[in-house]
Amino acid sequence: MPTSAAGSKRPRALPQGFTLLELLVVVALIAVATAGVSLSLRDSAQSALQRDAERLAVLLETGRVQARANGLPVVWRTQDNSSKPLQSFVFEGLPPPGLPQNWLAESTRARSGSAITLGPEPLIEPQAVAVSSAVAPTQTLWVVTDGLRPFKVQNTAVWVGP
Repeated sequence: MPTSAAGSKRPRALPQGFTLLELLVVVALIAVATAGVSLSLRDSAQSALQRDAERLAVLLETGRVQARANGLPVVWRTQDNSSKPLQSFVFEGLPPPGLPQNWLAESTRARSGSAITLGPEPLIEPQAVAVSSAVAPTQTLWVVTDGLRPFKVQNTAVWVGP
C-alpha cells in the first residue's frame, strides 16, 4: 500500500505498447521487403519463353557459322511429332552430331512450317521466326536477323536496332 510520507516516491507505471515511430519503421520495412520480392518474381512461362528464344538465336547463329565454314546450305525447320506432344526442330545439312533439336520448355512452340535458310553465303535474306508458349499464347517473341547481323530476340518481326 503506498504511503504519502515524505521521501517516499510513488512507483511510476512503465509505458505499454509501441510508439507511432516504431510502428512506422516496421510498416516501412515490410513494404520494402514486399516490393523487393514482387519485383524479383517473374512469370515462369514468360521467362521460359525468353530463355528458349535466346537459345534459338544462338543455335541459329551457330548453324549459320557452320554453314559458312563447311560451305553447305543449312536449313532450320520445325518438326511436329505425332508420337510426342512436343514440337522439335531440325538443322538440315549439318554434319553429325549436329545441333540440339528440342526446346528447353515443353510449352515452347514455333510457327509450324517455319523454315530459315542459314547459308553458306555470308549474307542471307532477312529472316524471322515467331516463338510462342502454349501456356500463354498471347506472348510472342521473334528471333530475327537482317541478313548481315547476328540473330537476336525482340518483340516485333521486323529488325530493330543496330
